[in-house]
Amino acid sequence: MGSKKYSLNIADGKRILLGLGIAVAGAVLTYLTDLIPYVDFGAYTPIVVAVWSVIANTVRKFIKDYSNE
Repeated sequence: MGSKKYSLNIADGKRILLGLGIAVAGAVLTYLTDLIPYVDFGAYTPIVVAVWSVIANTVRKFIKDYSNE
């Protein structure tokens, strides 16, 4: 069961922090990719961050689902 309207519970806080971690992972992976010589994303940087965030979340889900079996 979720939290009441206009309030957050601990489970909501954990989900928010998890989302923050995924977003930060995407930004860090983009930064590390950008360190490769001759790679410049320019105006496409926000798209690259989003793609890396999706990849980070996919890997997280794969590891979590795989370890629960």
